[in-house]
Amino acid sequence: MKINKILVSQPKPTSEKSPYYELEEKYGVELVFRPFIKVEGLTAREFRQQKINIPDFTAIIFTARTAIDHFFRLAEELRYQIPDTLKYFCTSESIALYLQKYIVYRKRKIFYCENGKIADLVPLLVKHNKENYLYVVSDVHKDDTTLLDKHKIKYTKAVMYRTVSNDFAPGEPLDYDVLVFFSPAGIQSLKKNFPDFDQTNVAIGTFGTTTAQAVHDAGLRLDFEAPTPQTPSMPAALDNFLKNNIEAKG
Repeated sequence: MKINKILVSQPKPTSEKSPYYELEEKYGVELVFRPFIKVEGLTAREFRQQKINIPDFTAIIFTARTAIDHFFRLAEELRYQIPDTLKYFCTSESIALYLQKYIVYRKRKIFYCENGKIADLVPLLVKHNKENYLYVVSDVHKDDTTLLDKHKIKYTKAVMYRTVSNDFAPGEPLDYDVLVFFSPAGIQSLKKNFPDFDQTNVAIGTFGTTTAQAVHDAGLRLDFEAPTPQTPSMPAALDNFLKNNIEAKG
């Protein structure tokens, strides 16, 4: 299989030691980092249409750093003075630590679970079941809130940002041998930007089960995916795919 150019639909890595760069050198291929989607924040006017009054809430749930950015952005636009008593519940330590960008971490009540799943945050939410939770989400979110309902957690979802297609310029070619996607929205953007896309000689790789399913739903062929027991990360999955389809340099 001829593989020269690979599109990775994520922002370019900030570290020069990224495993993606190692793959370029190992196999003599070119990796282009170009997100198919981008995140836009709702305006204060758009947020008000949800008729959510932020001061009504005593605690807030964050499942992503992006959610934190847009909560504090909107709070400023709405001129909402965030009280020191507000409690923060995060689905991972890294998300919790990101709060340091906006607040004095050690002076706030911050709680988090270990593995990034909303289900594992439930015991903490139940422990603080007197709180009224604001749950910051995007317009397209996959978090299952069944357990929150089952445990009678008082919460309100607040959409503060949305995912939109990162459009290609008119006439811009899709001249890649491999396409790598990380979300169903990326597949939707592909179909929007290139409605006549012919996959015949183009391989597609995905990260996550919902993204893989989106490929199948779009009538496309899935050539490799992550995470799996053998390939826990996308660089590992891409390495395995290249190893089986082209020879490493040297």
